[in-house]
Amino acid sequence: MKSNIFLQVIISCLVWLAIIPARAETLSTTEAIDFASTKGEELLMTFQEPDLTKRYQKLDEMFLTYIDIDYVSRFVVGKYWPQMSDEQKQRYRDIFIKYGLSYYKTLPLDYAKNLTYEIKGAEEDNKFVNVATNVHVTLSEQEGQDVTLIFRLHKVGGMVKAVDVKVAESSLLLAYRSKFYEMIAQSDGEIEWFLEDLGDLAASMEKSLKEEALKQQNSLEFETESI
Repeated sequence: MKSNIFLQVIISCLVWLAIIPARAETLSTTEAIDFASTKGEELLMTFQEPDLTKRYQKLDEMFLTYIDIDYVSRFVVGKYWPQMSDEQKQRYRDIFIKYGLSYYKTLPLDYAKNLTYEIKGAEEDNKFVNVATNVHVTLSEQEGQDVTLIFRLHKVGGMVKAVDVKVAESSLLLAYRSKFYEMIAQSDGEIEWFLEDLGDLAASMEKSLKEEALKQQNSLEFETESI
C-alpha cells in the first residue's frame, strides 16, 4: 500500500543524529500545534517539488533542523552508548547521519500530491507534547485511507523539535532501537564491528543513490537532445 510507504518516509525523518543532549525546556501545546501544522504543510509542499535535487536539499535541511538529533542518537543505541569511546561516538554520529539521509531517498515520494494533513489535538506529557495528526492518503477516486500519526515534541535551545512518531502503538524510537540492538548483537557486541557494518551500509546506499541520480540525469539529457 502506498500509505505504508508514506509511513516509512515519516519514520526515516527521525534518524538524523548528533551526540550531546541539550536540556529540554517547557513546551506549550499551542507552540507544539503550531510547529506540527506549519512543518507538516511545509513537508508536503516539499514532497511535491518536481526538481529532485531541490527536493532532497530542502528535505535534508528540514530533517537536520527540526529533529532533535541529540536526543534520538543516544536513545537508539541505549545501553551501548556508555560503551563507546568519544572517538566512536563521533564516528557513529557521522555514519548515522549519512545512513539516515540516504535511507529516505530510496523511498518513492511521487504519490505525495495525494496526501492531506490535519492536526487533531495535542496533549502535554512532562516536558514533551504529543500532537495527533491525521493523514488522508488518496489511493484512487473511489479509495482512500486515513492514517493517525502522533508526533512527540519538546523544546531545546529555544526551538521545537521532534523526538519520536507513533503509528497506532508503534514507536519509531523503539523500532530503531530494536534494529540497532540486533545489528550490535550480530557483531557479537563489538562496537567497532557494528560501526564498520553501519558504515558499509551507509556507503552502499550513498553509492546506489549517486548511480541512480546519474542515470536520471543522463536520461533527461537524452530526452532533451531528442526533442
